Amino acid sequence: MEKFEILGKELAYQGRIIDFYKLKLRTPSGHEVQWDHIEHKGASAVLPIDDQGKVLTVMQYRGAIDDIMIEIPAGGRDSVEEDFAVCAARELEEETGFRANRLEHLVDIHTAAAYTSEKIAIYVAKDLIPTKQNLDEDEFVSIQRYSFEELNEMIFSGKITDSKTIAAVMAYQTQQQNKK
Repeated sequence: MEKFEILGKELAYQGRIIDFYKLKLRTPSGHEVQWDHIEHKGASAVLPIDDQGKVLTVMQYRGAIDDIMIEIPAGGRDSVEEDFAVCAARELEEETGFRANRLEHLVDIHTAAAYTSEKIAIYVAKDLIPTKQNLDEDEFVSIQRYSFEELNEMIFSGKITDSKTIAAVMAYQTQQQNKK
C-alpha cells in the first residue's frame, strides 16, 4: 500500500482546540484530490480504578452531540511537547479530585483517523489519593463509580458510546485476562 503525497496544506480555521486544514493530495495513481483535515495536539485519558475495583467516571454535557456522556477523565495536552503521562495525571486530578500513586500506560487510539490527527494516550490509574477537584470554567461534571460488569452492560446497551472509554475498558479487561 502506498501513501498519498501531500502537495499543499491550507489553514482554513484556527481554533482554541483544533485547527482545520484543506489538504491537497496526490493519490498513488496520480490524481489530485482535496481532503479536510483537523489537527489536534493530542490528549490523554485515564481509567481510574479505586481500591474496591470500581472505575471513576465523569458525566458531562457534550455540545457536539447535545447529550450527557459517561466517560473516563480526559483532556487535551497543553502543547504538542507536553508528555502524555503528565497530561493524564493533570486531567485525573482536575476532573475527579484524585491523584494516582500508580499511573501506567495502557493503549493509544486515534479517534477518527479519516479526518483528524487526534491521538489519545490512555492510562490506568491505581492507588488513588484524594486531593481537590479543579474544573475548568466551562466544565461541569458529576463523578460516578462503576464496576466493570456495570460498564460492560452500559457499553453493550448503548448507554456508553464514548470511544476512549470503550477502548480503555475493553483493553484493560483484555490485558487482565491475558495476565492470568
